[in-house]
Amino acid sequence: MTYPTYTQQALCRYNLPRLKRIAAERGVTPTGDKRATETWVNAIITHQSTQLQKVDNQALAQAELDNYIADQAQAVAPEPLTIVEISFSDHEYYADDKLVASIRHDDNLTQPWVVMVNDKEVFRANTLMRCDRFICTHYKDGSLPVQEQLATPCTTENQIMAHIFNECQNYGFEILNDGIYNNNGVKLGQVGCTDGNWWVKRRCSGQQQYSNSVFDAVRSLSMVDTSLAEPVHKYLQHRPLEQLTTEELQQLLSAEVANCEQLLDLSFEQLTAQNWQRLREPVTA
Repeated sequence: MTYPTYTQQALCRYNLPRLKRIAAERGVTPTGDKRATETWVNAIITHQSTQLQKVDNQALAQAELDNYIADQAQAVAPEPLTIVEISFSDHEYYADDKLVASIRHDDNLTQPWVVMVNDKEVFRANTLMRCDRFICTHYKDGSLPVQEQLATPCTTENQIMAHIFNECQNYGFEILNDGIYNNNGVKLGQVGCTDGNWWVKRRCSGQQQYSNSVFDAVRSLSMVDTSLAEPVHKYLQHRPLEQLTTEELQQLLSAEVANCEQLLDLSFEQLTAQNWQRLREPVTA
């Protein structure tokens, strides 16, 4: 039960019977001369101070408990991860701006989805959602391996081109002025690095997409569908000769020689007038 709080000045105005009644309501029993009003006033004031101190202590304890619960809740349930979809087969998970883990897709028939941390496989499943649940659950309970934050891999244009060239060599790709081509002369797209961030622009989409590394960027080009793409020599035929580099001129000439060699294998009835004209033109490799 809550009682009003009296000041000492207010209590001093009350007579002895009123002071005894106030003390009795609060369960206060003074020590000293019970015939003196001062004894009862001091007892009531002391009792009130003790009760106020208890209230303050309880409020402080409750505030500390509330803060502790909030801290524990934050530790148990951290901020949700941000998912960046690089492509259908590549996803990255971030806490703020820190990479936590990534999901890749490979050729495994039963469990093609793979969780990667520090370029190492830590989990594999048959669906993307199982990998998602693995990352979120183990990040939440703190059991997910810590992803090392890589330093910026490229600082100059020459270094960037060296990284791209080395990766393209692994796939037999060729780098020309306008992009990367496969060994059939079909343009696949472009790869670059801006402000330390690798990106890829695939021929089929034409949109620049973020990539985790130069390895992932070039690898994504290897998956470009080239069945309907135009070979590079077809593309070069529409460009003015003065705009072609020595390398591009050699490619165009080699393509013409190869086409003429194919015409030589045709029978007389299969050759058109245009074919005859091309065979009659002098072409040297």
